[in-house]
Amino acid sequence: MVRLSESFRNIFKIQELKQRIIYTALLLIVVRIGSHVTLPGVDGKVLVEATKNRAGDTLFGLYDLFVGGAFSNAAVFALGIMPYISASIIIQLLGAVIPYFQKLTKEGEEGRKKITQLTRYGTVFISILQAWGMSVQLMSMNAGGVPIVHAAVSPFMFQFSTMIVLTAGTVFVMWLGEQITERGIGNGISLIIFIGIIARFPSALLDEYQLLRSGVRGPIIELIILALMVLIVAGVIMITQATRRIPVQYAKRVVGRKVYGGVTQYIPMRVNTAGVMPIIFAQSLMFIPNTILTFFPDSEFMQSIAGYFQYTSITYSAVYALMIIFFTYFYTAVAFNPKDVAENMQKQGGFIPGIRPGKHTSDFIDNILTKITLPGSFFLAIVAILPGFMMNMGVTSSFASFFGGTSLLIIVGVGLDTLQQIESHLLMRHYDGFMKSGKLKGRRF
Repeated sequence: MVRLSESFRNIFKIQELKQRIIYTALLLIVVRIGSHVTLPGVDGKVLVEATKNRAGDTLFGLYDLFVGGAFSNAAVFALGIMPYISASIIIQLLGAVIPYFQKLTKEGEEGRKKITQLTRYGTVFISILQAWGMSVQLMSMNAGGVPIVHAAVSPFMFQFSTMIVLTAGTVFVMWLGEQITERGIGNGISLIIFIGIIARFPSALLDEYQLLRSGVRGPIIELIILALMVLIVAGVIMITQATRRIPVQYAKRVVGRKVYGGVTQYIPMRVNTAGVMPIIFAQSLMFIPNTILTFFPDSEFMQSIAGYFQYTSITYSAVYALMIIFFTYFYTAVAFNPKDVAENMQKQGGFIPGIRPGKHTSDFIDNILTKITLPGSFFLAIVAILPGFMMNMGVTSSFASFFGGTSLLIIVGVGLDTLQQIESHLLMRHYDGFMKSGKLKGRRF
């Protein structure tokens, strides 16, 4: 505890790190402000009445969780960063099957810039599509017969202005995320989702307190739920930190009078190499059917299909789990290439004891990676679909969504990644600080 307190104080002793954290905090505040600015033409009071009982709805509930309440507020940042993530998924999938995109991934910095540009174009297109669907949905909603959209506003102008404002809001949020990544601390896109989820924490606690106070749920049941949540948190932290280490022996090389190698190092292979990205990718794609279905609010057939995509349905959970397993393997293959690792190891004179260098080493690493990724992918899938089952058992949607699945994985994953970046800055600057603080301290090392 003392060490943690000291590390926290050291953050403010390092000027660059302090500026990065403050810069990140200010931009995240801007994101939260934009989540409460209502779209032009929408009656805020009627909107609250119309959406207060729709927390469990897939589109107005789970999507709203990712954007920190901006969707239910019909705010200018209602789409959040999700269109950008959807565009990134599509570009990465195209990179696995289309030669043009495969070529871009191998062109270094220029290829990366081109991919980023295409991703931004895709973000704009998806934002326009989702904004259109949201405008249609808002025009069909009412509270006690009173429409959400002011009667004086023409449908065409409302749809047009909503598409412009929401698309501009998404592009602005995307830019904020890029600025956080470049000039702040942590991954900006992930932190924007992280802060949106954290913003729902007070309301989740309040919902549970109201149930406890009204007698709907007893204290013992509440304690059991909290204990279950603690176990889930512990499991998530363990699975995100679990690693399998592969020993690598480096042969001795004599250059002149110096001897190199002759040591054993380890390749750390995480059980959850993909982190929270499979969850975000799968959830982004699961929003697409709901977006399409919002175009047909008066169609009974379309609404019957929408029932299969409700967050608490078995169909939704099954498809969602399979997509998470797929994206876990997909993103692991993108983030960790056994062939490149084997080639770099061979160039440096390293080898795995008992395994031939080259292709045999690559196959060996790939085999281990496949085995350890399988339980990690199943764990991610189970934890992600858990809130749906909890909601069917009577747990409030806000509490179940916050502690039970996607939200928890994102909070733990993004939180640990951000803390690791802060720790890296601390270690680096702490070392420089000792060197600059005087010769007496320098002699201690």
